[in-house]
Formats: sequence, structure tokens, C-alpha cells
Amino acid sequence: MEKLFLVTNPGSSSRKYALYRGDELVCNLHFEMEGKDVVCTLKFPDGSKKKLTDGFKKLTDTVKYVKQILADEGYINKNTQLDAILARVAATGEYFSHDHKVDDDCLKRLEAAKKRAPLHVPVVAAEIEECVKEFEGTPVVTITDSGFHNTRDDVHKYYAIDKDLADKAEIKRYGYHGLSIGSIANYLRENNLTAEKVVVCHIGSGSSITALMNNASYDTTMGYSPLEGLMMATRCGDIDATAALAIGRELGLEGEKLEEYLNKQCGLKGVTGETDDMREVISLRDDGDERAKLAYKMYIYRIQRAIGQLAASLQGIDALVFTATVGERNSEIRRDIVSGLGYLGFKINDTKNDDGLGDNTHCNVAASGSKPIYVITTDETGEMIRRALKLLAE
Repeated sequence: MEKLFLVTNPGSSSRKYALYRGDELVCNLHFEMEGKDVVCTLKFPDGSKKKLTDGFKKLTDTVKYVKQILADEGYINKNTQLDAILARVAATGEYFSHDHKVDDDCLKRLEAAKKRAPLHVPVVAAEIEECVKEFEGTPVVTITDSGFHNTRDDVHKYYAIDKDLADKAEIKRYGYHGLSIGSIANYLRENNLTAEKVVVCHIGSGSSITALMNNASYDTTMGYSPLEGLMMATRCGDIDATAALAIGRELGLEGEKLEEYLNKQCGLKGVTGETDDMREVISLRDDGDERAKLAYKMYIYRIQRAIGQLAASLQGIDALVFTATVGERNSEIRRDIVSGLGYLGFKINDTKNDDGLGDNTHCNVAASGSKPIYVITTDETGEMIRRALKLLAE
């Protein structure tokens, strides 16, 4: 019988869960606030939904609610239990560059990681602790979001700081979005689309670009944390450390408060002064808003620049991939990015690009004579399951 997995994805304002039997989705559970109440929407693969409202008090108690809902719906009982709970972890340090079965040592390391990554780790750490408590005896597995990038050379991992300090404090360029990029590498391999040198653009609210050499990570734009690299929805991306300190002095921010500002008040949101949603940025731009025009141009330019940098890192590029929410759905952004990549051998077919994925999981939107430009649906959950199966089999 196929294994039964619960995948958890806690956010700051919502909690998402997905129940899988093998690699087939059984249902999604989405908890969020409606006014002062917590509601859960149960979603099924056929598109049907069920809203549950009874007895939910706090978002921090959702693991307890999930256990009860799965029992009420008949997915778990005395004879059928979860085989494992999977939690994505984006944390700095060598330990979290690998997948782990949660034990006392893992919990201690998560506690220590909260101080190094106060914006990303505390919520998922608390979620994991609750899963261990509520589903006693069920394996809980941490799946690293940076591990795919372990194949990179040291020259791509180190900052230009004292190497002894870098090693001791584990201050290195770990890279993230590894689950997404790993799923793309797996898709390329399974569908005979692999090429020697590929650049993958994961463009969503968080964005990064990764260079693949023979389907393994060679270089990537994110670094010690997900803040480095591209301009994103609310993250500033690359910034002079002195400029960051100047922002702190100007706004009276330091430490975690400054880090939070750079992660949550910058990017599209900061430049437009209004929104972090690219759809709204485009609408404002079309209405003549000057700040939205600037934000859009900066966004496209920085992606083009990063693609050029990674093409230089690879010493060539054979194919380009777009994935994640914006990369998969926004034909205008794909068109505008590729319009500046003619020197690399890329030209887009407007009709194919406008048609996009449709009901497919991938398409090639390149014009005749161009190198391939693939749009591929990312599958982070599928990648988590593949990795968990491998770990649990050890």
C-alpha cells in the first residue's frame, strides 16, 4: 500500500497542509483567519471544497485540529496512520543543508537556528514541535530547501570574508528554492529535456535564479539567507551592507528589526510604496504611476542581469526555464525578460508565450532558431516526497 504523508507548510498568517497517498494528492487543508475566527477550507483534487469552522481557536493549534479532521474524514484511524510528516526547512548552517528525521538533536538545532534566522525558522520550528507532540510515534522529517545546492564548488559558496570565521560561524552562501529547482531538474531528466548548461528562473513572491551544469546546481543567486539576489515582492535583494546600515540609522532600526524591514518592506512593495503584488504593479504602471513603472523596470532588469551573470558563470547557456507563480503564469514578464537576452541566443514566440502552459506541465515558448525557453510547473511537494522516501528507506 502507498505511504500516507502529511506535508506541512506554516506561514505567518496561515497554515497549509496536504495529505498524500504516495505521490497522489488526497486533500489540502488551509487554515486562515476570518475576522477573529480560524476557519479551515478542505480542498479535494476534483475541485470540491468544504469549509470547517467549529472549535478552531488559534492558528498555533492547527496541528491538533488537523489530527481531528483527518480522523473525522476517515483518512486515519486505528488501522491507518500517517507514515510520516514532512516539513520544509529554510535555515542557515551545514546541518540544515541535509534532510533529517526529527529527534532530540534536531529539535535542539532548530532552537539554536531561531536566533540565526528569526524571520524564517521560529514558525516552522514550532510547527515541527507540535507535530512531534500530537502525532506521537509518527516520523517527522525535515526536508532542506538548500540541500539541492550542495553540489556547488566552494568558490560559489564562500563570501569574501575571513575563511576561519566563515567556517566557524557557518556564514556561507547556502542558496534556497532547492525543492523547486530540484523538481525542475528531475522533470528535465524524466522528460529528456536536459542540456549541459541550463538557467532556471524561479520567479514568485520570492525569486531566485539557478545555474545547472549537467542537471546539478552550479551557482545560484540566493545566499546566506533568502534575502540575497533578485529584487522580490518584499525583499530588497542585493544591497550594499553599508546602505543597509544607513537605512537602519535613518529609520532607527537595528538587528532583527532591520532584517525584518529588508525582508518585508522593500522590493516591489518598497519601490511602489503601495503593493507587493505584481498584478497590481502592472495595473498601476498601466495607469501611469511613475513608481510602479520604475519598480517593473527594475524587476525585469535585475532578472536579466542575473541571467547574464549565471550564463557567464556557466561559460555559456543552452536552455532557459521559467517556473513558480509569476514565471509560469505571466507571459508579459517572460516576454520582457527574454527581449533583452538576444545576445545569448534567445527569442520568444509571442503566440506560444501568450498561450502558456494551458493544461500542460511544460511548454517551449521559443521562436524558430532560438535556444529552448521552457515554462515548467514546479512541484516542490513531489520533490519533498521523493526525498522523504529516500531518507526513510535508509
